[in-house]
Amino acid sequence: MGFALAKTRLTRKYFKREQPYLLVRTFNHEIRIKGRALGAVGFAVFAVIFRGYTRATSFVKLQPLMALDDFLLEAEDKMIKTEHVVVNEFAGVRTGKASPALVENILVEVYGSQMRIRELAGITTPEPRTLAIQPWDAASLHPIEKAIQKSNLGLTPAIQGKLIRLFFPELSEERRQEFVKIVKKMAEDGRVAIRHVRRDGMEQLKKHGHDSGVTEDEVKHAEKELQKLTDDYNAKIDQHLAAKEKEILTV
Repeated sequence: MGFALAKTRLTRKYFKREQPYLLVRTFNHEIRIKGRALGAVGFAVFAVIFRGYTRATSFVKLQPLMALDDFLLEAEDKMIKTEHVVVNEFAGVRTGKASPALVENILVEVYGSQMRIRELAGITTPEPRTLAIQPWDAASLHPIEKAIQKSNLGLTPAIQGKLIRLFFPELSEERRQEFVKIVKKMAEDGRVAIRHVRRDGMEQLKKHGHDSGVTEDEVKHAEKELQKLTDDYNAKIDQHLAAKEKEILTV
C-alpha cells in the first residue's frame, strides 16, 4: 500500500507556551501524547522526522493540535508585513538629501502594466543633492518622468539626453512640517492596519475557542499574546516615526 504525504506545521513556540499534545488516530483507537512526555530530545527527534511532512493513510492520521498558535503566527506575519510597508513608505518621503530610496518604489505605467522605477532603471547619487536615473530602455524615459511628476516628492525631473536628473533644494521649515504630517498619516494608517489584524485574530480565537482539546485558559492566554503582539508592533511603528521625524527636521 502506498503512502500519501500530508503537510504539517511544527512550531516550537507553541510547545514551549501551551503544553500541547499530539493526537494519533487509527480506525478504532485514539492516542494522546502530552507535550511534556515528548521531552527535549523527543521534540527534537519529532521535529526532524515530521518537519514538513508526515505519512498518512486512510487508517492513520497524525494531527498536531496547534490551531491557536497558528492564528498567532499568522497575525504576527501580517503585522511584520505592515511594519515593512510603513518603513518603505517612509523611505519615499524627502529629507533634503538625495537617496535612491525616495524614487525606487514609485510605480510607472509602462509595457501595459505597472513597474517600480528600480525595475526599469539604475539610480545613482552623483552629488549629495542630485539623483541620476538611467533607464535601461529609452522607451521608459518619459513614463518614468511622468510617474515622478505625479508622486508626492514635489520635484521636477529634468531629462538630459538619456538620463533623468532630480535636484533636491534645501527644504524650508514649512515644507519640512508638511512632510512630518505626511509621515504621521502613514504611521496612523499602519496602526489601523495592525488593529484590523488584531480584530481578525480575536475573531478567529473566539471562533475556535471551543475546538476539541482547546481549554478556556489557552484561549485567554492566546488573546493576551495577540494583544502583546499588537502593542509591540504599534511601538515599532512609533519608533520608526520618531526616527523619520528627526531625519526630516534635521537641517
